Amino acid sequence: MRKLAAALTTAAAIAATLTVATTNAQAATPAPGPITAPPMGWNSWNRFGCNIDEGLIRSTADALVSTGLRDAGYKYVNIDDCWMAGSRDAQGRLQANPTRFPGGIRALADYVHARGLKLGIYESAGTATCQGLPGSLDHETVDAQTFASWQVDYLKYDNCNNQARPAADRYRAMGEALRNSGRAIVYSVCNWGQEDPWIFAQQVGGVAWRTTGDINDSWGTMTSLLDQQAGLELFSRKGFYNDPDMLEVGNGGMTPTEYTTHFSLWALLSAPLLLGNDLRSVSAATLSIVENADVIAVNQDWGGSQGRRLVDNGDTEVWGKPMSDGSFAVVLLNRGASATTVSTTAAAIGLGGSSQYTLKDL
Repeated sequence: MRKLAAALTTAAAIAATLTVATTNAQAATPAPGPITAPPMGWNSWNRFGCNIDEGLIRSTADALVSTGLRDAGYKYVNIDDCWMAGSRDAQGRLQANPTRFPGGIRALADYVHARGLKLGIYESAGTATCQGLPGSLDHETVDAQTFASWQVDYLKYDNCNNQARPAADRYRAMGEALRNSGRAIVYSVCNWGQEDPWIFAQQVGGVAWRTTGDINDSWGTMTSLLDQQAGLELFSRKGFYNDPDMLEVGNGGMTPTEYTTHFSLWALLSAPLLLGNDLRSVSAATLSIVENADVIAVNQDWGGSQGRRLVDNGDTEVWGKPMSDGSFAVVLLNRGASATTVSTTAAAIGLGGSSQYTLKDL
């Protein structure tokens, strides 16, 4: 099939792969980073904000297992802001909030690890976090050592209360501290796309970097963040990823079709897939989106580039990503208010030269 066309409902997207019947030469694969694919997991902020405690984290870990999400690839259980006490201890170390997390973070890490999962935590490269709790600016060494002693696996490092100090310097300090902590901790640079993190983040140890401000659970915000990814694909490579923020799938502010679009596009962008919903009561409809093995495979595969916008005709767009097996993943996107047809061809997406193709609707 040399031409790909689909009638799309309002705000719909279809992801597909086209496989050439003949063998294509593969582009050289860049040297991998410290992780082999975009991280997948869950983060507390989008759904719960500061309303978190150790019971939520434990039950979420359990839900990742019982729903099959862990086996689908979602490994990280990430605690966002508001986990800590309002002051450091006498030795200058961060402490867990004694009311919300009376058992401490190390006990939570043990619980999460026992279920085949990994624990993530949050801090800010400023004097305080976004919610006014102790920040890590000028405390990077002791905080990295604390996280390592707690067996933390992932750090989301925010940008609040940064004292207008250069981002590259602040994030480098934590990157070096993590590297010297004695534990491999995935480092996520969350400075909201300010000061071009796609330029400095890899140099300071980051494996993912936020390219935008915060997402919220709306079609307009999600598509706005999508638009900001155009042109940034040149800065990602295997092991290092642009991050347009966490997923809102299942939080109720968009339709199932819009959530399918959101998930399909984030997968195509090789973005971290961090769920932000309540997994204790997740619906079958939401699971059908986020457990789609074919779409997850597009996200986790590296064929030389993250996804990018190939065609922009206003309300209709074509996005695509090369796959390591020589196929090409395509999203046909209708951003308009009425049904329409979005078309592309094999040649237009770079698969010219064959008389026969296989098409799979993901």
